[in-house]
Amino acid sequence: MTQIKKIKKNAKITKMKRLPDQRKDPQTYAIIGAAMAVHGGLGSGFLEAVYQEAMAIELEERGIPFRQEVRLPLEYRGRTLSTSYRADFICYDSVVVEIKALGGLSRTEESQVINYLKASGIQVGLLLNFGSGSMEYRRLVLSESASSAQSADTSE
Repeated sequence: MTQIKKIKKNAKITKMKRLPDQRKDPQTYAIIGAAMAVHGGLGSGFLEAVYQEAMAIELEERGIPFRQEVRLPLEYRGRTLSTSYRADFICYDSVVVEIKALGGLSRTEESQVINYLKASGIQVGLLLNFGSGSMEYRRLVLSESASSAQSADTSE
């Protein structure tokens, strides 16, 4: 189970820019590659659960270490809440992966991943959308040194 780490209220969420090659971020590059293979094999139109199951197969086939349906406990004033989040995947023990099957992504889905990052103490998240005609993804990075919370819009 992932430990809860205290995150400053002024933590900043930023998007990682498009990567020219895998040497910049080989882990998210590998996960996105697996997601593109799933989207290429299934196309759009299935339920999220179908993509999640296919993604687990693809991650396993590619040797990407992952945990599925990971419980992320929440804390308030030093007490653990009975309510918790559940991340679709945590890969490499350092990337939260959330899967969607929507016509398009919005700030709501980004906010969900941001909350998962805060709850888990993990700094990098991927939001993968299989519901549109082409594979859509967003990389989100939690930075504790910034002065505000924000997320930029990047779609590929």
